Parts: sequence; structure tokens; C-alpha cells
Amino acid sequence: MTAVTRWWWIRHAPVTEASGRIYGQCDVSADCSQTATFERLAKVLPLDAVAVTSDLKRTIETAEALADAGWKAAETVREEAFREQHFGDWQGMRHEDFEAVRDGLPHGGWLAPAFERPPGGESFADVVARVTPTIVRLTAAHAECDIVAITHGGSIRAAIAFALGLGPDAALAFSIENLSLTRLDHIASPVDAGVWRLNQINRPFRD
Repeated sequence: MTAVTRWWWIRHAPVTEASGRIYGQCDVSADCSQTATFERLAKVLPLDAVAVTSDLKRTIETAEALADAGWKAAETVREEAFREQHFGDWQGMRHEDFEAVRDGLPHGGWLAPAFERPPGGESFADVVARVTPTIVRLTAAHAECDIVAITHGGSIRAAIAFALGLGPDAALAFSIENLSLTRLDHIASPVDAGVWRLNQINRPFRD
């Protein structure tokens, strides 16, 4: 029989306290007031799954709101490797000020091209490099299980890049909305590292 490990990736609830600033790895809170959205999302998530969040509170708060909406995990793991990209000196800047400083240089779907490191920060390619080994480790540790990963837009795009064999720049083309669901299934093989199957990307649940 085919052994399948199912990854359910959810981007955290919206951040409203950043006041239009770049927050990256700043530990800001999520707005979890959209009760109906959480209830719809909770209904499609598997019970007795392993819940994985980053160690930033907006993912933890989102997981707690899903639990309040009726979804219960068998266990919860926090992974620092699943943090959002660290934007270094850009964190805390207002988006309009950043755009003026950059003079039109930002990537069309992100703050910068995939291989550019902000001063004191990391590139999106660096995010892919740190997210990938953790996915491999957790897939092996929880083989044939459901893993619900409540993380960030950057780490979900990194997971897509790894699963589909895409370069970092190509992965930045994917839109990952708050409280959307992305499903990636790992199909094990006795002779190699197995393959990944794309189930869905960026399925919306918000009104």
C-alpha cells in the first residue's frame, strides 16, 4: 500500500497591529476575531493531526483560535525554522517609505528578489534552505500522518518550492493569503526519497 503523509499548510490570521510596517520576524499578534472563518477552516482539518507552528505568537494564536472553533490536534510542535523571513534593517519600516528608498526595486510579489539579503537579514532563498530540512525531518517522524502546519507566507512558499522542485524566484509567484489552506502530500517510496503531490494551493476561507 502507498504510504502518504499529508501536510496541511495554513497561513496565520491577519496582522493588524503593524500599522503598515514590514514586520517579518517581529513578534506581532494576529487578529483572530473572524469566528466564522475559523469555524469553516476547522471543519476541513483532520482530527488527531500533529499541529506545527513557528515560535512567533501570531501562528500560536491562530492555532489556539482553530482549537476554540472545534479543531483539536493530537500534539503540538513549535519550530523556529518555520519562522517568516527575517528582513533585517527593513523590519519596522513603513511600506511607503520602503518603496521610496528602494526606488521601484522590490520584487513584484515580495519585498525583494529571492536571492537578495536585506542588511542584517536573510534572503528568501535562505528561508527555503532552513525550512526544507525541517519538512524532511517531520515527514519522517510522522510518516503516514496528517501534519497541520500553521505558519507564514514565506515558509509556505518555501514548502511549495521544495515539494515542486522550483527555484526560489519561481516560488515567489504564488499568492498565499491569510487563513488560506495549501495541501502538499508526500508519497513514500522504498527505493528513493519519494515524491510530492500538489493537492491545492491558497484555498480561501475568509469572507
